[in-house]
Amino acid sequence: MKKNIIPTINISSILNNDFNSAKSIKTLNKIEKACVNIGFFQVTGHGISQKNIKNLCSVGNKFFTSSEKNKKKLSPKKWNLKNKNIYRGYFPSDVNGKEGLDIGDLKVTKKYANSIKNQYIEYLNLNRSINKKSIKILSNYFDQIFFLGENLFKCIIKLYDKNTNNSKKVFSRLKTLSTLRFNYYPNQTKPVEISKQDGVPLGCETHVDSGVFTILYQDKKGGLQVQNRKNKKWYDVPFNKKALVVNTGRALEYLSKGKFKATNHRVLWNKSKRMSIPFFFEPSFDFKMSKSFLNKNVASKSALIYEKFLKQSLKKFIEYQR
Repeated sequence: MKKNIIPTINISSILNNDFNSAKSIKTLNKIEKACVNIGFFQVTGHGISQKNIKNLCSVGNKFFTSSEKNKKKLSPKKWNLKNKNIYRGYFPSDVNGKEGLDIGDLKVTKKYANSIKNQYIEYLNLNRSINKKSIKILSNYFDQIFFLGENLFKCIIKLYDKNTNNSKKVFSRLKTLSTLRFNYYPNQTKPVEISKQDGVPLGCETHVDSGVFTILYQDKKGGLQVQNRKNKKWYDVPFNKKALVVNTGRALEYLSKGKFKATNHRVLWNKSKRMSIPFFFEPSFDFKMSKSFLNKNVASKSALIYEKFLKQSLKKFIEYQR
């Protein structure tokens, strides 16, 4: 539907760790309302320049239009038996109708990945397929988008009247399972599936995300739709060149005891090529998913570590069925 139900929020006031000014309090209230009612909102004043986003898109387009041989140098072992990576890397379009490139924290070195021995903390040698200039662009963007995710989560912590520095207990560079993904939709000759609800052809199936937040850049061609929780109807997420799209995930729903629910979304089938770049903001692999972290008067019980929480969430995504 054309009606816009997705609010746009200027978050510039909270980027300097200021959560107490009158302007910041208004921002916090807008974020809370959006997370409760819709689970989606767009952010402006996010601190990432349009030039940086344009450069990021150029890196993605250059990679996906390169040869299949070059792209598969980064594929997990399932699609390239020469490689050792299992979780990160490139997957081809015959998997789920789109090509993808999953990149973890670029601060992770081969030595660190080998020492940590965690299935999701992998060193991906991007130099095999991507030049140094492009890798620097990827690294800079990961730094910026991770910082943005941290500040958005600090807003959530502040809404619970807790110390915003507690975010460090949840998110740690090197340990984070956050993923920077490039979704490249080629000229899809047929939809991935037909919606059982309304018969609409889809380029990406209906789903919710696993993490705390997903922070998305979508191009002009759009196609992203969000489901209204009350009337179950689908609404377009409009393109705004100055904004990034944010949605809540299952981890935030769990930590907030269902206050901030993960929202169903999907991508419409479109025959023309397009690209989207989501950042899945995920906790550290060893963070204990305790509901007492945010909530008062909740007993702290033995909690599932995030690595296992994520593993359960990923079972339904075909690209992660290794």
